[in-house]
Amino acid sequence: MGEDPDPMRLPEMPDIPDVNDLGDLSDFQFGIMPTGDKPQKLTEILKELESNIPEIEAAAIVSAEGLPIASALPRDVDEARVAAMTAAILSLGERAAAELAKGELEQVMIRGSEGYLISMAVGENAVLTVSATKKVRLGLIFLDMKRTVEKLLAELEK
Repeated sequence: MGEDPDPMRLPEMPDIPDVNDLGDLSDFQFGIMPTGDKPQKLTEILKELESNIPEIEAAAIVSAEGLPIASALPRDVDEARVAAMTAAILSLGERAAAELAKGELEQVMIRGSEGYLISMAVGENAVLTVSATKKVRLGLIFLDMKRTVEKLLAELEK
């Protein structure tokens, strides 16, 4: 029997269009779009993550294609734009890891002067992305994100 894929391994990313040229997203095919109560339950899991770590400012689950699945974002943040940028960043990270022989991409972390953006795989078709302030404890956020990934996987597999 083959081994189960590592749920912490980031999915392979397709070529992503420029964020400013997204146009109409209605013709994208999306294999894991949650239906029924799932979007609400996924959002509740994201809000729980945010409540556990006050330094988390926003969280989203994004498809490998760059489409939003669920989010807990501030009102002034465009969910589709965050999803597309996440997919683009992951695509570049995958290419860099492959080009520099660093193995499979597991996570992407961006550190800016005001905080962090961290992306982690949720199975093979989705990614958890979190925005946090510069005061966040990285060990804590990595641990909580891994736990959240497990909850999200369980919910998506129902």
